[in-house]
Amino acid sequence: MTQIKQKSASEIVALARAADRLTARDYIDGLFDTFIECHGDRYFGDDAAIVGGIAKLGQQAVTVIGIQKGRDLTENIETRFGSPTPEGYRKALRLMKQAEKFKRPIITFVNTPGAFCGVEAEERGEGEAIARNLYEMSHLKVPIIAIITGEGGSGGALALAVGNQVWMMEHSIYSILSPEGFATILWKDSSLAAKAADVMKLTATDLLKLQVIDQIIPETVKETGDTLEKEKMLQNLTILLEKKLHDLSQLTEKELVEQRLARFRQY
Repeated sequence: MTQIKQKSASEIVALARAADRLTARDYIDGLFDTFIECHGDRYFGDDAAIVGGIAKLGQQAVTVIGIQKGRDLTENIETRFGSPTPEGYRKALRLMKQAEKFKRPIITFVNTPGAFCGVEAEERGEGEAIARNLYEMSHLKVPIIAIITGEGGSGGALALAVGNQVWMMEHSIYSILSPEGFATILWKDSSLAAKAADVMKLTATDLLKLQVIDQIIPETVKETGDTLEKEKMLQNLTILLEKKLHDLSQLTEKELVEQRLARFRQY
């Protein structure tokens, strides 16, 4: 039997950032029967980098929130290459609190290099918005499943990833900062990003071993290494989501909160 060559961390970083990677809207369109999008944070405005609303997974009503990257230059400028602003995080929190009120499970799709770092974002309270999400998500009384679908960068990703379950797509990454940033800080040379990726333990395989995440969603066929067809991958993910939501629905509100707090306190 031919042994399948394992991808290096730097190769997975490239795949996680690939322009043809499925976006949050692709997952929403592929996984859910209906989707009613909601807009605005009720304070400042709407953020195109955060897509959220009410959807149906089979017969289950859920709240879905995702960080959207663009497919082309126009959309990438609109979404700042998937970097949310404070109003984006506040929109997400508004939808999560609404989900709690109506007892809907929450599913998030995370793909961001990090929160938007412009001066205007700082002026509107970027740090407070992220911190508020971390606190509020920790105490929501409904099941939360967070899925890292591409890049999971720093607090900008964690602000939508405080879940009872945290999953990663096979070719995604999750870390405190980018390999380029890590290499710049540690070795004063961003060209050593590939070396940094190897030592950062940012791949799904690494993080599953470290128990930072709970499950890896396959993107390739295990036996051959061939890329799974989009429809098959989404079908598999639908089955996993339905099963896990059923399992989480057996927990009381208190158990859901305690399980989530215990999960993150172990770090």
